[in-house]
Formats: sequence, structure tokens, C-alpha cells
Amino acid sequence: IFCVFSDLLRHANSRKNIPWFQRLRRIRQLGLTFYVYPAASHTRFQHALGAAHLMNSALEVIQRKGYELSKEDWIGALTAILLHDIGHGPFSHALENSLVEEHNHEDLSLLYMNELNVMFSGQLSNAIDIFLGRHSRNFLHQLVASQLDMDRLDYLRRDSFFTGVTEGTVGSERIIKMLRVIDDELVVDRKGIYSVEKFLIARRLMYWQVYLHKTVLVAEQMLIKTFERAKWLISQGERLLSTPALDDYLLMDSTVRNSLSSLEFLNIFSGLDDNDIFSALKTWQKNADPVLSVLSEGLINRKLLRIEIQKKPFEEGTEEDLIRAVMKKMAWTRDQAAYLVFANIVTNSAYNEEYDQVSLWDKSGKLIELSEASDIINPAILSQADNKYFLCYPKWINAVGQ
Repeated sequence: IFCVFSDLLRHANSRKNIPWFQRLRRIRQLGLTFYVYPAASHTRFQHALGAAHLMNSALEVIQRKGYELSKEDWIGALTAILLHDIGHGPFSHALENSLVEEHNHEDLSLLYMNELNVMFSGQLSNAIDIFLGRHSRNFLHQLVASQLDMDRLDYLRRDSFFTGVTEGTVGSERIIKMLRVIDDELVVDRKGIYSVEKFLIARRLMYWQVYLHKTVLVAEQMLIKTFERAKWLISQGERLLSTPALDDYLLMDSTVRNSLSSLEFLNIFSGLDDNDIFSALKTWQKNADPVLSVLSEGLINRKLLRIEIQKKPFEEGTEEDLIRAVMKKMAWTRDQAAYLVFANIVTNSAYNEEYDQVSLWDKSGKLIELSEASDIINPAILSQADNKYFLCYPKWINAVGQ
């Protein structure tokens, strides 16, 4: 099996591998998080290989505990986790719903896997079944997507390392060693409960300290607004200078872009990476459109908007007052000013009790839910959505009043 895994990784790094997977080398795992944590420039490619490594370790543990796996299922699970993020676009989650409005990266990953399955004469069929959760052995899907999947076990530890946020460090090796399969379900040996508790707490902390850090949040929102403006200008007949890959994508018919029905879309989308976005921003900061110019220049030189975050919605009229202040200062229309003043909500939930509970197995053969066994984790509370409201506006707003 180790030879199978080695061949898989060698193929991922070889010249023979198609560009769709290689592009992940040029897509940052954490989008614009490096604006806050400068070392956080690791890539989706690194994460994919790391998750595949953990998958291999988990399968070895499960087999050693007496659960036999076929070579086909082993390769299928490795392939599913290796390709689970192949559908990510530039800056990962930051532009997920801006480039392709009606579909998320999981939809795109499945599209890529289906096309690869055609190219490789059906050899990815097993991996696709595992990815979608329709394989006869459910635990294989749980290793790809669940509360304790190999995706989370890799990205939490990797992101913690590159950001330097030690609160996110998790004992992934310990958790993997505690895995076993009971009645086709993935469970954890009861003595691994402390590692699971640490994992859940670490995930919650990482969301507010890293993934939803206020500076990261405002930078990503500015990037979204920049592309909203760019697409609007194009719809008005403007021709924006950008890289050939981004130019092809922005000029693509919206029906083709959102239907995900053609190989043309895949090839054009796979030409995009972080480099195209930054190149465009460098060009657009000199654009004649003042909104596009201000947003692009702000991202290039880290002149970000101010962001306020609180637990309850902002008072009615606050956003409108700020918009009017921008209109007065910049001599802009209301539509233009709304690109610099906007409010929204972000949500974090560390545990989804309804979706997939963590079960613990003790030596007596009894299965116990985490909610019954843990003294410090309350899944019902962790499952509750932690909502925060944010408001973004220019930092000079106080100088002109409201």
C-alpha cells in the first residue's frame, strides 16, 4: 500500500499530471491571511498532499485494527482526498462566490473529478463515490468529509504552523491512532477523548483568530467588492486590462460560467490563480474608474477599510450615514459610495451535532456520544452558530463627520 501511495504522490508531482492539479501550487490556502500573518503563504497543493498523507496513515491504522480494505478502496480514498480541493479558485474561499456565483468549490471539484474520470477511462469512479458519500462503506466518506476528517486534521495543524497561532495546534497523529470502524461508522477510542476535545476547541479558536480575523475579513470583502465593480464595468462595455487568463474568464458568457456544463469552462477556470488576481489589481489601481482604482490600490498597498465587529446588528441608519459621508467627500454617487461602505454578518460553528456526531468506543464494545463522555465539551453549545456583525467604511470617515 505504501508503494501505491508513493506512486500517487509521484504522479501528482510529475510532468504527466494535467495542469488542473498543478495550479493548486499557485493558490494560497488562506487567501489574504498573509496580510495579518506574513508566513501564511502555504498553498492548496501542500494541503492536498498533507491530507492524502494523513488519509494513508488513517487507513493503515484501521486495517491494523482488523478492518480489511481492498486495494481499490484504498486508492479511491487517497484519490478522493487528494482531489477534494481541486475546484478552489484564486485566494480559495475569498472569491469563491464572486468568480462562480451559483456554485461552491465542492461543485467544481466534482466537475473536475468527473472530467478526469472520463480521461482515465473510469478509474476515478470509486473515488467519486467516496467523495459523494454514496460508497457502500460510509466510513471512507467520513475520512474525507466529517467532524474529524483528514481535511480538517491537516489544515488546522498546517495553518497553525504557518500563522504561528499555537492555539490551533492539534494532535492529528494521536487522533488518527485512536480511529476505528464500528458498523461501518468512523469512531474514536474513548482514551482519545482529550485529543478530540482539544481539536474542537482549537478549531473554534482558529476561526476567530485566523480565518475570520477582522483584518483578513475586511481585506477579503474589499477583494469581493473589487470584482463586483470589475464585472459591472465589463457589463457596461468597459474593457479592463488584465492577464490573458483572467481576461478570458471575465469575458466568458455568464451562462457558460454558471452552468458548469462545458469543458471550455473548466479549462478557462483552471487558468486562473492568485498571480492573475494580483496582476489585475496592480493594473486596475491606475484605472479611470475611481471605485475600481481606490479598491485595487487599497489592496495592493494594504490601505484597508476600517472594520467594526459586534455581536448585534448595527443601529438602523448607521450605514446610510456613512455612505452619505463618502458621497460628500468623494463627490460620488450612492452606488459608488456603497462599494466602500457595507455591512454583513459572519458565522462560526465549531461542531455540527445534527450533521455528524463524534462517537467514542470503549473496550466493553459500547459506543458513547461525545456529549455524554466529555466533561468540558458541550456539543449543543458548540453547534450553535456564533454570529458577528461587521461594518466596513473608510478610515478617514471620522475626519468628515457623519
